[in-house]
Amino acid sequence: MYFANRSDAGCQLAAKIVPKYRYENCAVIAMSDGGVMVAAEIATRLHCVLTMLLTEEVKLPGEHDPLAVVDQDGKFTYNNMFSTGQLEAFTGEYHNYIEQEKREKFHSINQLLGSGGLIRRDLLHGNNVILVSDGLKNALSLDAAAAFLKPIKIEKLIIATPIASVPAVDRMHLIADEIVCLSVIENYMNTNHYYENNKLPSHEKIIKTIETVVLNWK
Repeated sequence: MYFANRSDAGCQLAAKIVPKYRYENCAVIAMSDGGVMVAAEIATRLHCVLTMLLTEEVKLPGEHDPLAVVDQDGKFTYNNMFSTGQLEAFTGEYHNYIEQEKREKFHSINQLLGSGGLIRRDLLHGNNVILVSDGLKNALSLDAAAAFLKPIKIEKLIIATPIASVPAVDRMHLIADEIVCLSVIENYMNTNHYYENNKLPSHEKIIKTIETVVLNWK
């Protein structure tokens, strides 16, 4: 399945989500800059807050799949695609490298937070939280989001994404109360591949989208 752009994908997701949750207490969390462009269409129609959870992937030399992600609290979430034995081997062999990557990725997140986008937990408490991605090749960002949300008392967790791989969907079933996925892709390519226009605004404009979403309520 292909989309004209991320806003188009967001409109299609909103058509499935809004009728059910239009009069419920909701909060929308985007999981990336691209996710914001999708999530904005949902938030404007639900008349609810939009925010973003910032994460950065940590990859080891020569490894295609990320080892873990770091979130804006500094929490480190390992990729559950790796076995316990593999993770023990990696963390033993690459201990110093991993620690350096942790610091650098956390620093990178803090630089972005200087431009805004910090997620507020008080806006999530007691709400139906809609976690939005522009595409999920793996479930690592979902695990990071689930770990972030664990201490917060929310009503329901809804995961919404235009496209996702089979492993990501399998993981969603374990994490979410509800899933809204427009297309499950067996051989998932780069997320940009599924958008005819895949250009993203600058991070500053993305933050502006979050800050002004209330003005665009439909």
